[in-house]
Amino acid sequence: MFAITGITGNVGGNVARNLLAAGRPVRAVMRDVRKRATAATLKSAIERARPGRVVYLSTIGAQAGEPNLLTQHTIIEQVLGELSMPIVFLRPGWFMENSRWDVAAARENGVIPSFLQPLDKPVPMVATADVGRVAAEVLQGIWNDRRVIELEGPRRVTPDEVAATLTELLGRPVRMDAVPRETWEPLFRSQGMKNPTPRIRMLDGFNEGWIEFENGEASSRKGEVALKTVFQMLI
Repeated sequence: MFAITGITGNVGGNVARNLLAAGRPVRAVMRDVRKRATAATLKSAIERARPGRVVYLSTIGAQAGEPNLLTQHTIIEQVLGELSMPIVFLRPGWFMENSRWDVAAARENGVIPSFLQPLDKPVPMVATADVGRVAAEVLQGIWNDRRVIELEGPRRVTPDEVAATLTELLGRPVRMDAVPRETWEPLFRSQGMKNPTPRIRMLDGFNEGWIEFENGEASSRKGEVALKTVFQMLI
């Protein structure tokens, strides 16, 4: 029996579908959305359940020393690393599906505001379908240690290439427009964000290169799903 949290989300759903396709039994673990889970409560729950192995969906840059929006995964990795059972920390890159918010802007005026900069800098992206597939494969494998798997797509993609892909699929010119760094804080606050600093620092991390895979691009596992395929499903 494989217990999956977040099964209604993109990644959790893909994990469950891959396991079910392999004929494996799956149980959904529902969380109380009114309570914010902490690393300690998550560790306690796992210790009580005593699963044979654990795969934790972490993030690229979990090893970064600079505080940012992804630091919660750094903390959780440290705490879950104390578990006595085998555990894999799966660290995917920037989800390709994050670009779903770009489609509307591309359709409406052909201009997409980009916080990933410079526009010709390749970004480690990955499709959630690849994340779910790899997680399901790892869960079904035989291993008895603690390890980190860093995962990205077939190749890195620049913001300009995102625009070029949408140009091809939408049949209209689409370009990226770099949002000036000094405007981010007032912009995010105007959108209702009370403390935009963690998000800003996360974006800085991608742009400045300190949110990266621990051993760089050469050592990451490569997925199969290209950005164009993801966009074809989003459009």
